[in-house]
Amino acid sequence: MTYQAPWWLPGGNLQTIYAALRSQRYLAEAPSFRRERWVTPDDDFVDVDFAQHAISAAEAPLLVVFHGLEGSSASHYAEAFADVARVRGWACAVPHFRGCSGELNRAPRAYHSGDFEEIDWILRRFQLGHSGPILAVGISLGGNALMRWAGELGSAASSVVSAVASVCSPLDLAASGHAIGQGFNRLVYTRMFLGSMVPKALKKLEQHPGLFSAEALLAARDLYAFDNVVTAPLHGFKNTEDYWERASAKPHMRRIAVPALALNALNDPFVPAASLPQAGDVSPAVTLWQPRQGGHVGFPSAPFPGHVRAMPEAVCGFFAAQL
Repeated sequence: MTYQAPWWLPGGNLQTIYAALRSQRYLAEAPSFRRERWVTPDDDFVDVDFAQHAISAAEAPLLVVFHGLEGSSASHYAEAFADVARVRGWACAVPHFRGCSGELNRAPRAYHSGDFEEIDWILRRFQLGHSGPILAVGISLGGNALMRWAGELGSAASSVVSAVASVCSPLDLAASGHAIGQGFNRLVYTRMFLGSMVPKALKKLEQHPGLFSAEALLAARDLYAFDNVVTAPLHGFKNTEDYWERASAKPHMRRIAVPALALNALNDPFVPAASLPQAGDVSPAVTLWQPRQGGHVGFPSAPFPGHVRAMPEAVCGFFAAQL
């Protein structure tokens, strides 16, 4: 697997931002989705979007795309993966983490980077309704949670999925959490994420008064502070440090026994190259692909205006080789 960024998009930030905002995501027309609402064991819900395209057979593979922080089926990578699945004749589904489908979830919780129990429940629900192989890819936060799941289950994961992949995932949450809170990252990416996360957290507080301090939330200026006020206490962690340590997938990747691909660009603006797993950190089942360029879930390709299909095509090529 190789990747070379276009000459007209130098640097990780340009490759990240342009890919998300301007690059072409699909060959012909935008994927259309059919939504299902699944009731969770704690009487909450997750919304799952199924791509509406023809598949090659009832036993065709199902590609499950777990989105990143504040992502959805409308994210550039989700549409690109759905279109690549269409070309291959595979089914494709995008489950939304709680609160990310456009409607606030009911429970006094949201989602987090190490939510492997939720990943497990979702994948097993797909297994009940699909007769072919299941292939799961997680983007950024979703990839860390997926790899955390694969490490947690070990050899048992192969009874649920045929292969997994993470793309630009912060497998060392502390390293990425500190990196996104500094310099340009703080001004652009942190501000973008908090611009979505804080209003949703305030609505959650209206829904469940006293859940956390509104004053502390409004004072949060980075993800470290947000996680300390909201993410950690809502999901059973003592504080941000405890959350980042226990939720990180990297320490568990030696136990992964299902074929797995961990893809990270070395110039990702907020996943430091020095924090990425090396061969000694993972099991023989894990393939590490760490190209020099690509940005954060960018990987734009082709002459101007470019497209973002190269990464989904490479990931699906890895998956096809495992079937």
